[in-house]
Amino acid sequence: MSESLLEVKALKVYFPVNAGLLARNKDFVRAVDDVSFTIAPGETVGLVGESGCGKTTLGRAVVRLVEPTDGQISFEGEDLARLKGQALRAQRRKFQMIFQDPYASLNPRARVENIIGEALDIHRLAPTVTARRQRVESLLQDVGLDPSHAQRFPHEFSGGQRQRIGIARALAVEPRLIVCDEPVSALDVSVQAQIINLLCDLQQQHGIAYLFVAHDLAVVRHISRRILVMYLGRIAESGEARSICQSPRHPYTQALISAVPVVDPDSKRRRIMLAGEVPSPVHPPTGCPFHPRCPVAEARCKTEVPALRKVEPGHWVACLLAQ
Repeated sequence: MSESLLEVKALKVYFPVNAGLLARNKDFVRAVDDVSFTIAPGETVGLVGESGCGKTTLGRAVVRLVEPTDGQISFEGEDLARLKGQALRAQRRKFQMIFQDPYASLNPRARVENIIGEALDIHRLAPTVTARRQRVESLLQDVGLDPSHAQRFPHEFSGGQRQRIGIARALAVEPRLIVCDEPVSALDVSVQAQIINLLCDLQQQHGIAYLFVAHDLAVVRHISRRILVMYLGRIAESGEARSICQSPRHPYTQALISAVPVVDPDSKRRRIMLAGEVPSPVHPPTGCPFHPRCPVAEARCKTEVPALRKVEPGHWVACLLAQ
């Protein structure tokens, strides 16, 4: 793999829990707890897990929409976690985010031209009004929308079209990395395929790297080169997409893959049902975070914290029992 574009080391994002009359800090929500990974230029890395496992918080921390508690976020060799003010703003042009809800992520009172053009104004990428308009129309065309729609408001578009506007907004400043926070989960299945294909086409044209956050392994497998499986703020398994999907080693990954619908009605694949709910990130279980729900847990899983270890080239798993 070529030199990393993004390198995250031991990242932690804790949110304080205040209680009492004086609202004193009583504990922390450990949303992201000691996570490390890399993304190469032009690569797509998928991030999957159940709701509440910390995926969105991790994505927001990477682009500094959430302040990291500890760790490093190195983008092109510069630690974003240490940047502030004008230095951070200068770097923001290089990484953008596509949000999950296309209905809530666009200003309902702004026309499409201003929604997309705002980034051009902030980073001074359009010297004239005409250049700004031409750039917005070009971006709309790139994402499959009619350039004449630039004067419309968000409520005049469908969900899929709104998400295309969000993609155009992210592309406006020519970023090298885009964090896609479940960009298709609020859309119909047919529209999902259109958005996924659009993202793939844009990646080929512009060489953009993606951190693709989702809870649907079938979608992630289609678009990603590598997959990170997250559980309770930690990485449970990581590796090449084919290796993860064909031979998962962690019991949690096995359960996620068993839940993916299959076309063949005669398939004899066994469905793995997990008991209980995801534990509280305020008081996570001792030992392995997954042991209260793990169907194969042993006594040592309750006390020993598994570290990510290599089980085969390019495949890592945080499980004491994985072979």
